[in-house]
Amino acid sequence: MSFASLQAFFMHIQPYVAAATPWVALGALLLSLIALVLLLSIRRRFIKLALGRNGSIEESIAVLVRDTKELQQFRNELEKYLKLAESRIRGSVQGLGMVRFNAFSGNGNGGNQSFCIALLDEEHSGVVLSTLYSRNHVGVYAKPLEKGNSTYELTPEERDAIAKAKDSVAKHKKLGRA
Repeated sequence: MSFASLQAFFMHIQPYVAAATPWVALGALLLSLIALVLLLSIRRRFIKLALGRNGSIEESIAVLVRDTKELQQFRNELEKYLKLAESRIRGSVQGLGMVRFNAFSGNGNGGNQSFCIALLDEEHSGVVLSTLYSRNHVGVYAKPLEKGNSTYELTPEERDAIAKAKDSVAKHKKLGRA
C-alpha cells in the first residue's frame, strides 16, 4: 500500500472521525470522572483503615498485633481461672437431700421433728447429718460419705436422704449440660 492510497483512505474517513471526536472526548471525560471518584473512595477507605496517629498502615498493623496479643493473654488467664473455678465447683455442695421422720414412733415422743440431711458434691462425697429429737433430748450425728457410701452403718432415713441428694446432683449436671 502506498502513501497516496493511505492519504485517500484518511480523506475518506475524516468526516466520520470528525463526527465521533466529541463523543470520544465526552467518554474520556466520563471515564476520568469515574476514576477520580473511585480514587477518592479508595483513599477514604485507606484513611479509615489506617488507625494510627500518623495514618500509617504499619502503625495500624502494630496496634492490631498488640491488641491481639493482649486478647490472647486475657483468654489464657480466663481459661486458667475457669479451670480453677470448675475444680472448686466440683468440690462444692451440689446435692441436698432431706428426710423428716419420727425417731420414736412407738411411744409418740418427738413427732416428725427428727431429720436426716445429706450434703454431696459432684462425686457423691460429703456428709450426712442426722438429728434425733425427743422431748428430753436432741442428738446430732454426722457420718462422712465417700462416693455415696459411708464407713459407718446408715439408717434407712439416711439412705433416703443420700438418694435424694444424688438425684439433686444429677439434676444439676443435667442443667449444666443444657
